[in-house]
Amino acid sequence: MSDNGVNTSRRRFLVAATSVVGAAGAVGVATPFVKSWNPSAKAKAAGAPVKVNVSKLQPGQQVVYEWRGKPVFVVRRTPEMLATLKTQDDRLRDPLSEKSTQPEYAKNPARALKDEYLVLLGICTHLGCSPKFMPEVKPMEFDAKWQGGYFCPCHGSRFDLAGRVYQGVPAPTNLEIPPYVFETNDILIIGSEGTA
Repeated sequence: MSDNGVNTSRRRFLVAATSVVGAAGAVGVATPFVKSWNPSAKAKAAGAPVKVNVSKLQPGQQVVYEWRGKPVFVVRRTPEMLATLKTQDDRLRDPLSEKSTQPEYAKNPARALKDEYLVLLGICTHLGCSPKFMPEVKPMEFDAKWQGGYFCPCHGSRFDLAGRVYQGVPAPTNLEIPPYVFETNDILIIGSEGTA
């Protein structure tokens, strides 16, 4: 004890003990708060890559998957479908996809890693409607020279079988191509960055 009747060693102990308990409490409160900044499991899953087995996809068929809450169209194009792409350039707004959103590896006439498989976000670049897959080559009421592709029923935008937009329609750019990669010849991963 000191001269004025105060036990300084006991005071130091109580101050130290109180500080330790206070620090532990602060960590206990801060941990859930900091963890709340991390994305939830649902949010992580929403942005996670999606694996697609294309081996069962028939030539000329389209399947729709969801990635990041958006529809993704996957089409297995036939040689005839690919041949129509070369005949449409003079009718398209951006035939070389210079003003459109796609990965570098999809800046080619087929807009694809493998010409046979088309991968597109199924959202019209005008107002976000979902265009309809209309692969038939025949005159349509909206286009007498229709060679197959996508038609947006909301405002009449048209896209060819590479998702390239026609001239004279409301959509300003080609349909967007998400990042994707082929894990194997049959497994496509949508949302994965890669070049092959």
